[in-house]
Amino acid sequence: MPHFQVRVHEEELDGEVEGRLIRSLTEALVQVYGERARAMAVVEIFGVPRQRWGVGGVPASVHAPLVSLHVRETALSLPGISDAPGRLIRAITDAVVDACGQSVRDHVSVHLIGVPAGRSGVGGAIDPPPPS
Repeated sequence: MPHFQVRVHEEELDGEVEGRLIRSLTEALVQVYGERARAMAVVEIFGVPRQRWGVGGVPASVHAPLVSLHVRETALSLPGISDAPGRLIRAITDAVVDACGQSVRDHVSVHLIGVPAGRSGVGGAIDPPPPS
């Protein structure tokens, strides 16, 4: 299941940004993987107070959203989807800019985290199940 974790300054969350982030990030995933990805997309947004976000040893003065996308490792190299990592990074960055404004573009960080088969689970069972 594609799972986004988004960290942004708490002060930037105004009740509308959250919905825009959820919609835009879901659309970014659909843009790369097609409509089938929509129902699987999970987006979690974590607001971090500005004084608890440090850069260079001091509290951050610039809003620099961090987006981590956890997907099965194989999703980063599927046949028929060329340059999935590059396409995802560009689409995710554009999605954050759509939600938060152009001023964040140069500060958006995207981490793609490929989870190997057998290293995740749902309901206490390995997903996908090991071959029998």
